[in-house]
Amino acid sequence: MTPGLIVVGASLGGAEAFAGFMAGLGEPRVPVALVLHRNRQPRGSLADYLARLSGVPVAEVDDSQPLTPGVHLAPADYHLLAGERAFRLSVDEKVIHARPSIDVLFESAAESHRKQLAAVLLTAASRDGAAGVVRVAGLGGRAYVQDPSTAESSVAPAAALAALGEAGRSARVGSPRRIGEWLRAEGCGTERREEP
Repeated sequence: MTPGLIVVGASLGGAEAFAGFMAGLGEPRVPVALVLHRNRQPRGSLADYLARLSGVPVAEVDDSQPLTPGVHLAPADYHLLAGERAFRLSVDEKVIHARPSIDVLFESAAESHRKQLAAVLLTAASRDGAAGVVRVAGLGGRAYVQDPSTAESSVAPAAALAALGEAGRSARVGSPRRIGEWLRAEGCGTERREEP
């Protein structure tokens, strides 16, 4: 079954890792929701940077925005939640010192999408994302974790793999590009067409 939603989380070195992931995925055929830990910035500036880096359009999410194919970025200082048909934004307390939080996105998506969810945890300098990956796997979704040896910061990937092991769950582990290629092979993306 092709996942109906991909959720991606990262922090330190995350922009470059995300670009590698998108190089493997190609043009997304499903919604891709992205949380990157970051400081407050002018609206759209990180989205524009990620679009240039990855070669695909990236847009910051608005509250109650429908889930549609493409890359949807959590705005600065808001948690991003993925419901069954729409995104929600929240200003609830920070989780592991972060808002947006990777765990909040992963756990909300796991509850609403279960077996139709793919969660991708990339380089990050805290444990944020580890609990979320375990929740995704526990509810039947697919977990993908960046190989810690390829991550700018191995803290989150290593923490996630340890937590999955303790919970008796597993994840596919590889470079960001390889993870993208796996998901493209599952029907989540297509080869990019060259510009004329």
